Amino acid sequence: MDPQADVVMAESTDLVGKIRVVTYIVSNELAKVPRLSSFTRTFEVMLYSHSPGFFPASIKQSQDGLATIRPMGPVRATLKDLSAYHTDDYLQFILDSKNVSKRNISAEHITEFGLEEDCPIFVGLPDYAQLVAAAKSLIEGGADIAICWDGGRYIVANIFEMPSMTSALRHHSQKAQASGYCYVADCVLSILTLRRSHIALPGGSTRRPRIMYLDLDLHFSDAVSQSFYRSSGRLGGSQVLTLSVHHAAPGFFPPSTLSSLSDPLDPSFDPFTLSLPLSQGACSSTFSKIWPSIEGVKDTFQPDYVVVQCGVDGLVGDPCAVWNWSLGDREGSLGWCIDRICNHWRLKTLLLGGGGYNSPNAARAWAYLTSIAVCYPSALEYFDIESDYSQLERPLPLETDIPDHPAFPLYAPSFTLDVPAGYVQDRNSDAYLSEVEDKFRAIIEIIKSRIE
Repeated sequence: MDPQADVVMAESTDLVGKIRVVTYIVSNELAKVPRLSSFTRTFEVMLYSHSPGFFPASIKQSQDGLATIRPMGPVRATLKDLSAYHTDDYLQFILDSKNVSKRNISAEHITEFGLEEDCPIFVGLPDYAQLVAAAKSLIEGGADIAICWDGGRYIVANIFEMPSMTSALRHHSQKAQASGYCYVADCVLSILTLRRSHIALPGGSTRRPRIMYLDLDLHFSDAVSQSFYRSSGRLGGSQVLTLSVHHAAPGFFPPSTLSSLSDPLDPSFDPFTLSLPLSQGACSSTFSKIWPSIEGVKDTFQPDYVVVQCGVDGLVGDPCAVWNWSLGDREGSLGWCIDRICNHWRLKTLLLGGGGYNSPNAARAWAYLTSIAVCYPSALEYFDIESDYSQLERPLPLETDIPDHPAFPLYAPSFTLDVPAGYVQDRNSDAYLSEVEDKFRAIIEIIKSRIE
């Protein structure tokens, strides 16, 4: 598929003074796909129980007229859709229903396509791969924010009025191999879809959009970063900027030469493929200190679309046990970061799930982040709309009780929404954070010179 084909027109992405439309992706069909992993089955029960439990009244236009949230389901991807990035041999193999048992295939094929360990073959894999990789919007007028928390399995790139293939977030899957629980590199396909649009300008002219991909997962976004890295075929050039904030340490997955702190003096440096690694114990204070660098990149690059991977494996309580990040509303928390993106950046945004291996905490986090996207009091100053905001819904309080559903006992002992910080020592020194600030200050100047 030609990534420049099917050019479509998109309206200006300036969201000041207009009603916000939020699309929430949900798939009962996907939840029913058989999986080998008991963890995944448990998570899907919790996720699908949370959505209606927390937001039964929000799947409609809000009373104040400022926001609308709309549910939408996925549409199966075709082989042509998936082949925009993946190789034909790999796709033909994983989409063949005969290859659902290791008894039917050779060990050579299992190893060749990475279908082992964290990416095992399972009954329903063909359905899973197609359902997670595409969705088509029938929503007239498009959306300002798209949300899909289903494990980072699918998103909607074309809900922004683009009638073409869209796909899900998988930030480890390679062209011809599954990796890191990821079978299809849907995020790459989604970014390519966004690249096919054109922004309408005054006077009838158009320009191609800029897309910023921000990955907040504990693990480096190797497949996405590599796909748009300048030496990997120039899929995006200066039209796409990737920035991964992650943990990096010897032996930590995934190994990649791109996961080190971006350095303008490195011969392999690409100002549009950025990396910001953090050491053990990164907490809200850490993110508060690096956030000006992230916003500096955004302000300089001036994206039209922002794709945010909201992995929650850095929150306290995750089995990875590396970071000390909290969900709460203090500066630098995960909720605070998403509030900045949704309610201050004011760009068309895709919020995606990702890593997160403590199922109750993942469901807590994504329910809370949804409430931030839908209920946005911090952005009211930007809207020129007369209304009585006294009745405007606020984001869910962190002390909100978990609603009754089949997985309720797993939320012990608090049975509330909050994921508070722990007591792990933050090993990100002031000296290192100053180095990050200095390097990103230089990077921002380089980006400015490249896009002018």
